[in-house]
This record gives sequence, structure tokens and C-alpha cells, in this order.
Amino acid sequence: MSTAPEHSPTMARSSVTDRLAPYAPLMLVPVLAIAGLIAVQNPASWLTLTVSGLAMGMMIFLMASGLTLVFGLMDVINFGHGAFVSVGAFIGISVLLTLGHLTNAPSLGLNLLAILAAVLAAMAATAVMGWAFERVIVKPVYGNHLSQILVTMGGLIIAEQLIIVLWGPEEIYFTRPEALKGALTFGDAAIEKYRLVTVGVGLAVFAAMRFVLRRTKIGLIVRAGVQNGEMVAALGYRLRLVFIGVFIAGSALAGLGGVMWGLYQEVITAHMGNQAMILIFIVVIIGGLGSVEGCFIGALLVGLLQNYIAFVEPKLALVSNIALMVAILMWRPMGMIPVVKAK
Repeated sequence: MSTAPEHSPTMARSSVTDRLAPYAPLMLVPVLAIAGLIAVQNPASWLTLTVSGLAMGMMIFLMASGLTLVFGLMDVINFGHGAFVSVGAFIGISVLLTLGHLTNAPSLGLNLLAILAAVLAAMAATAVMGWAFERVIVKPVYGNHLSQILVTMGGLIIAEQLIIVLWGPEEIYFTRPEALKGALTFGDAAIEKYRLVTVGVGLAVFAAMRFVLRRTKIGLIVRAGVQNGEMVAALGYRLRLVFIGVFIAGSALAGLGGVMWGLYQEVITAHMGNQAMILIFIVVIIGGLGSVEGCFIGALLVGLLQNYIAFVEPKLALVSNIALMVAILMWRPMGMIPVVKAK
């Protein structure tokens, strides 16, 4: 009987490219910022554009983060997500307009208190609206993508018409709270105060979402449900309640984003949520379904690229985000940081 040949296992060393691949999406933001500096050529203008792009990206992230979890966990294509943005904006701004004694005060603390009240009111209203939307509109069409598109679009149209009935068809113009008007100067660069606040709010929400998803039991269930919902349900967890909770939280975040977006533009319309849906879907797609981190990076890329392109070559600004999406999907067809398999 012949003896078995000797075999010593070998460990193949991964290449530098393989080791850096997981971090490639993280490097896109600084790479884009450096490319923007080269294209703009003026450091002061670059700093202003960069902060503006970061602020825009944070607001898009606030509106899109809930939708990416709904996509990943519930497999629901919710074209009505923009309704929560519009409703949140109108309720939040209505609260701000009634708190004129706080918004007109030169105190930053009083101004932020007024914004906090507006945000809480908007998030509470859109959370309740999200619960009703899921129970009445989304629940009957689980698993049917075509029907989901049709009924959620119908829900968006109904919400827009209700806004017109309650607040009127005209655009509502307003000004930001007194202490958030104007800009801070750093050398030759002027940076709007409100954009700095927006960047801070976006970072705080991202940190809170990451903490909940990574460090808490409910976050573990949500992440597991995104990757393998059937296994989570088989372990005895009531995934349907998690579905509802995620939908409500996503709706509330959209309401928060609507308030911040309205203050950014200083005008609100019934169709503002519908108009923002293009950017929201681009961010969700290039970030990867179910990925909060991917959504965050994608939103920053969209905000920075649009601001740089609008300054360097305004005619290309309209197609810059579509070009970004095409480039990302050619590189990673499932998005930058996907956490669910294509369905």
C-alpha cells in the first residue's frame, strides 16, 4: 500500500489591491475633494463649495437613509417616500413660523430651540403618517414590485394634493432664524452658518444610526433581517414588527430631512419631495441596498460632485449625478457597500 503524499498547506498572501478593496468607497470622498481643488483652482472657492456640498449631501442622507433600510429589509420599492419629505417640511416650517419670537431673536440658543421644536413636530407627524402608509398602502402589496410602484406613487400624489388643500398651491417663502443668517469668513472663503449646522446634524444622525445598528440588539435584528429575513423569523423574532418600526423610523427621518431641506432652500412647495426623489434614489442605488454607510458615502459624493460641476461647468451639472451613478454601477454593479443580494 502506497503512502499518502505529503502535503503542507500554503497560505496565499492577498494582494495590496485586495486588502484595500473594502476601503475603496471610503477613499472616494477625499479623492473627489482633491479633484475638486484641482478643477476649481481657488482654495477659498473650493472651501466654500466643499462645505456647501457636504451640507447638501447630509440633507440627502437624512432623506435617503430610511429608504435604503426599507429597500433592504422589507424589499419594498416606495416611490411615495417623497411625501414624507414634503409633509415634514410643511409641518416643520409651519411650527417655525408660529415661533417667530424665537426665530427672530438674535440668540443662537433660542433659534436652535425653535428648530428643534419644528423638527420634533415634523418627525412625530411623519412617523404617524408612515405607520398609516405602511398599514393601508404598502402592506397589501408586499412581494409585488409593480403594484408597490403604482400604489406608492398614488400615495405620493394624494399627499401632495392634501398639502395643496391644507396650505394652498402657492410656494411658501420664509427666512432662516436670525442667528443662522449670513456667513462666517475664513480668509477669503465665506461659509454659510446654516450649512455648518446641517453638517453637524447629518453627522450626529449618522453616528446615532450606526450606533443603533452596530451596538444594540434591535440593530442586530435589523441587520440580520436585511441579510436573511427568513432565518431571523425562524429564530422566533417578530420580523413584521421590525418592518413596521423601520418604516416608521425611515418616515420620521424623511420628515427631518424635509425640514432641513426647506430651511436650506428657504422655500417649500407641495412637490419638493417628489423633486428630491431623483437624488434620493441615486444615493440609495450607488450606496448599496440596505447599507447606511453606503448611503452616507453616496450622499456626500452626490453633494460634492454637483457643487463642483456647477461651479466649473454649469451645463454639466444636470447630468453629473447620472454620470456618477453609471460610473459607480460599472465599478460595483450592486452599489458601493451592498448588504443584501439582488432579488
